[in-house]
Amino acid sequence: MKKTLVLTSLFTLLHAGLTDFKTIEQANRAYEAKEFRKSAALLKSLESETPQKQYDVGNALYKDKKYDEAIKAYEQAKGIDEATRLHNIGNSHFRKNELDKAISTYEEALKHKDDEETRFNLELAKKLKKQQEEQKNEQNKDKKENQDKKEDQQKNKDQNKQDQNKQDQNKQDQQKQDKEQRNKEKQEQQDKDKKQQNNDQKNQNEKDKKQKEPSKSDEQKEKEKKAQGDEGKEGEKSQQPQPQMSKEEKQKEQELKRLMKKTQQGKTPTMMYQMGGDNKVQRSEDVKPW
Repeated sequence: MKKTLVLTSLFTLLHAGLTDFKTIEQANRAYEAKEFRKSAALLKSLESETPQKQYDVGNALYKDKKYDEAIKAYEQAKGIDEATRLHNIGNSHFRKNELDKAISTYEEALKHKDDEETRFNLELAKKLKKQQEEQKNEQNKDKKENQDKKEDQQKNKDQNKQDQNKQDQNKQDQQKQDKEQRNKEKQEQQDKDKKQQNNDQKNQNEKDKKQKEPSKSDEQKEKEKKAQGDEGKEGEKSQQPQPQMSKEEKQKEQELKRLMKKTQQGKTPTMMYQMGGDNKVQRSEDVKPW
């Protein structure tokens, strides 16, 4: 604080009545005992309304850390040294961390009077403001970096999700293609098996048909074999050289040819001659000449 409550109260006493003297003393003792709230309450109870009283109330409230109420009291203490009053208002804003208001109030106080303590508080407020701005900028930077990081993470997450969805879709497509290929191969195999079954059935039917055909008996086979053998013998016999015929045999053969030729020309005649056991031709008794 720029000024103490006691010094100001001495001036207040001069304007106070005898009734207020005891109250002022109690307020001073409470202030010195650091019972600032009690001191402010005692001072407010005074009947007199003077700038000095408001200033003292402002000091007590300031010490009690009631900065908003202190500012109101200082603002009602016009008539007190303006530089001192503004200095204390600036301090109240400083305590509230209202640095812009504190700086402007200190600067206004310095216009009324150049004071070393006021100038020191002004520079301290400016320095603190700069630190806070730098800290705020750093926080904003960190906040932005964190925000960018979160956005990048979200972006990566979304991209990963898209990639995963794409992989899942590709996997589903591949599974579908594999399934279609397996079904195709299965169908081809079924068709192939069915065709093979049909062929096997056809061959079996032919085989059964052949088995159902009546087989040749052994006797018939033997006859055919014998017939084939006789044909072979006749062929062999025809190929053998014929014995030379006698004159009489030649005449018989010629007569036989003549009869065969006549048979081809007309009605077959009755046999005129028969072969006898003595190889002589005899005329039949009932044969009619032609």
